[in-house]
Amino acid sequence: MLFEAVKVKDALNILKENLRSIPVRSKEVPLLESLNRVLAEDIYSPEDIPPFDRSTVDGYAVIARDTFGAGESLPAILKVVAEIKMGERPGVALKPGEAAKISTGGMLPEGSDAVVMLEYTHPFEDGTLVVERPVAPGENVILKGEDVKKGSLVLPKGHTLRPQDLAVLAGMGLQKVKVAISPKVAVISTGDEVKPPGSELRDGEIRDMNSFSLAGLVLKWGGVPVIYGVVRDDFNDIRKAVFKALDETDLVIISGGSSIGTRDLTVKVIESLGKPGVLAHGLAVKPGKPTILGAVEGKPVVGLPGHPVSAMVIFELVVRPIISWFLGRPENYGRIKVKAKIARNISSAAGREDFIRVKLEERHGELWAIPVLGKSGIISTMVESHGLARIPSEKLGVKEGEYIEVELY
Repeated sequence: MLFEAVKVKDALNILKENLRSIPVRSKEVPLLESLNRVLAEDIYSPEDIPPFDRSTVDGYAVIARDTFGAGESLPAILKVVAEIKMGERPGVALKPGEAAKISTGGMLPEGSDAVVMLEYTHPFEDGTLVVERPVAPGENVILKGEDVKKGSLVLPKGHTLRPQDLAVLAGMGLQKVKVAISPKVAVISTGDEVKPPGSELRDGEIRDMNSFSLAGLVLKWGGVPVIYGVVRDDFNDIRKAVFKALDETDLVIISGGSSIGTRDLTVKVIESLGKPGVLAHGLAVKPGKPTILGAVEGKPVVGLPGHPVSAMVIFELVVRPIISWFLGRPENYGRIKVKAKIARNISSAAGREDFIRVKLEERHGELWAIPVLGKSGIISTMVESHGLARIPSEKLGVKEGEYIEVELY
């Protein structure tokens, strides 16, 4: 059965409508294990950060108005009444005309509202302090709760945790967080001519690259790959592998067997395993037009083209958003885009999105995208390029020097 090529967004919407509800499964993990994981709950701060007014420099805590107008020719003269120890609450409250020595991170004494940096002061043995530069209220100070307010939303559900996020969570006293459980993604390669990397090749045979590129992309975007190896171009063999994968994983991707022709077995296999079956066969993109999207009893199945480049491009466009559904994060997570000038004329067909592999190069302060041309079976074009330049479906191409959007790998 042939399907009219549809836009990627429309195909994903059709797939989502035919899936059973995808609840975000979660578990609690120690803080360090949460790096690059997706939060399964909103995080509100249980306390103020910092929990007290603290100095950001070495110097003297003062009442700012006591320093107004101070300069080298007419300094402010204050009396040092205390030295504040790190990690201790000050035992004094400053009165007008008084100062207290303080280190970076020290707790400000009551009554003070600023800190004069050490290099703008001259202390004397009798406790007199000469201040040669004025400070404003709040200068060189972080106020209680200025970093994070108690009760405020710090990190939302669906946020992917970065090292700086772990820092703020630790600062709030949290030792564990609830994160989304990564979906298991089956990776199945098909083809009589495709052999494992360690195999001795005979004439007409090639080594399996797709299992490794696709499994790597699954890991990159937060899934757990389950590699089922290479399956022969045989209906029963492919059906057996997909049936097993549907039972053991959350999402099944199959590379190869998606082009129109006598070996088109992926469609037949999906249709044979359950409803609704194949939902779209053909996307309005290049490379990757013969992609298949389907669902079997509520689980998504994606048939990717066999060519390595096409398989990787379609993974980014189709599989990455599906993984995000399971993690409860935005579909566009991880998409880093830049504007660059295209280095040559590129033509495109109306009604189809084209994705061109490009290298980025700076020329006289401007970013240029140099097309890395080659057929979709040549993986080295992906190795040599930095990203994909997108030609929208409403355009017939781009001219040299025209700005184009590039999504980085």
